[in-house]
Amino acid sequence: MRAFEATRRYFHTAAEHLDLSPQTREAMLMASREIRVQVSIERDDGSLATFVGFRVQHDNSRGPMKGGLRYHPEVNLDETRSLASLMTWKTAVVNLPYGGAKGGIGVDPRSLSTRELERLTRVFVDQIHDIVGPDTDIPAPDMGTDHRVMAWFRNQWEKYHGFNPAVITGKPVEEYGAKGREEATGRGVGTLTVKLTKRLGMKPEATSIAIQGFGNVGSHAAKFLSEAQFPVIAISDITGTYYRKEGLDIAAALHHKLQHPYGLLEGFKECDVLPTDALLTLPNVDILIPAALGGVITEKNAKKISAKAIIEAANGPVDPDADKILHDHGVTILPDILANAGGVTVSYFEWVQNRQHYRWTLDRVRQELDRTLSEAFEHVWQNAHEQDISLRTAAYMIGITRVRRATELAGLT
Repeated sequence: MRAFEATRRYFHTAAEHLDLSPQTREAMLMASREIRVQVSIERDDGSLATFVGFRVQHDNSRGPMKGGLRYHPEVNLDETRSLASLMTWKTAVVNLPYGGAKGGIGVDPRSLSTRELERLTRVFVDQIHDIVGPDTDIPAPDMGTDHRVMAWFRNQWEKYHGFNPAVITGKPVEEYGAKGREEATGRGVGTLTVKLTKRLGMKPEATSIAIQGFGNVGSHAAKFLSEAQFPVIAISDITGTYYRKEGLDIAAALHHKLQHPYGLLEGFKECDVLPTDALLTLPNVDILIPAALGGVITEKNAKKISAKAIIEAANGPVDPDADKILHDHGVTILPDILANAGGVTVSYFEWVQNRQHYRWTLDRVRQELDRTLSEAFEHVWQNAHEQDISLRTAAYMIGITRVRRATELAGLT
């Protein structure tokens, strides 16, 4: 299923409960602006390479648009459109004064040298600098990008518009970034996993966890949950699934990741190595955390999943057909628009600090993150149980209601 079609289906399920008219639904789903640009750079060997970049700005009724910048071979307009829409509902669910946007370039960043990656970023900024800014659209890191890319982006944008570090978040701390931003999404996933398992009556030491993807989000989630006494029995990346029934040594896995090219787990020992796709359907898993690409859980593999709960650390990892199968089997799913909102929450804190020219401590960032996510979780949980609906539908209903209310108060409808 195409990414935006999945998002539309989840939206329409919530819209049915809210009794929204077809016209209102279409207006809320349609992006405000979609940009497609050519990004051409000179390779280190002197040859020319051309890529396609996108920026989709979905909605700004609740504030400036916010969304990541993704470098991945599968980036396309449909996926970017879907992710921009998800950002609108995500920022509304956690009640941040933002709208939604998303961007990316269809490229494998591992195929580029550091110098080529910098050129790519700067050329992309040249193409879109006039439609982003601290009061309009604020990019952030996503798959395939990091604090270095954010620093290059900021530097190139400021050549056109002057000093204003609030144009982008996820920057290095030395470049006006926020402490705790790199860990934020994974830490948020861990925090919400703890809260969900408490609601489900599950004890940490007796609750096994499997995490698909051991990049920035998956690794920080694994670290947080391991320190909270959850046995993380499986992790995976493109090199395979690393499994140990009694629980993996996550500290050793993190050390291995730091010592190897591209942060891959290949060669990690003291565990069984299985095919990459084996992680999703492992037996004896209580909590499954997909933290890689979207669309990995479909109707083809949903019935094979043994987990009691799924935490969507990735964007759109469960398609609607699979979602129904899992719901019918009693699997609790914490949706992406809440589960992975830790990143955009701390991005908001970074933006606030940049606007105030005042830096917060790491403790304050973590405390505010926990408070924000806790309030959002309790609101979603309460609505879901009061109305006897899934957590996903409850989260969408809250996000849609807040966006609709802001639009109406502005007199735009």
